[in-house]
Amino acid sequence: MIKLRDILRLLPTFGILIFMGLYIYATKLYPGGSQADINSIGYDWSNNFWCNLMSVKGMNGDENPARPVALIAMVILCSSMTLFFFQFANYFVKNRNWKLTIKIAGTLAMVSAVFIFTQVHDVMTTILSVCGVIGIIGIIRALHINKMTFFKVSGIICMTLVGVINLFYYDENLIKYLPLIQITGFILILAWTVGLNLKMKGKNGLQQRV
Repeated sequence: MIKLRDILRLLPTFGILIFMGLYIYATKLYPGGSQADINSIGYDWSNNFWCNLMSVKGMNGDENPARPVALIAMVILCSSMTLFFFQFANYFVKNRNWKLTIKIAGTLAMVSAVFIFTQVHDVMTTILSVCGVIGIIGIIRALHINKMTFFKVSGIICMTLVGVINLFYYDENLIKYLPLIQITGFILILAWTVGLNLKMKGKNGLQQRV
């Protein structure tokens, strides 16, 4: 029998799944235009960015009906990820400083992520990347101490991907490849988060001082 406690612990996973469904739906509503072809029709997974879905207009100049769906999806995702950072810190980290670091860095990363579609996109992206990496470092430290090797290694891969995404974003010769790198990183990081969230199910408390 599923307990209410387990359902509450899995809220980040439910939120991520809802986000994915809304993301896919939003791509169906996007009118068109991409970095490769401004006159293209519909969403191009190889050439459109996630933030294109949150713009007032498509890159082709048409009104963008995907915007409300994409914004709702982003709020749900960021809320779910913020909850995950808090849950992870509470269940796996006992050291007060590291617990606060993970919670604060995770919250700042997710708040900035909500505003990446605005005119301060570059600033928000930088805050998201820096705070996200700090939060993930804290998580990886706890995973190492708890001897959760698979999640530690995959977390390092996720952190590396964040760096690669930033490299592609700020290099005008590489940015044309960014959409594919971005979606790959998105999928891996969300899968990693879901995996860790499932590990919390049934966990009765802290096992070690980390």
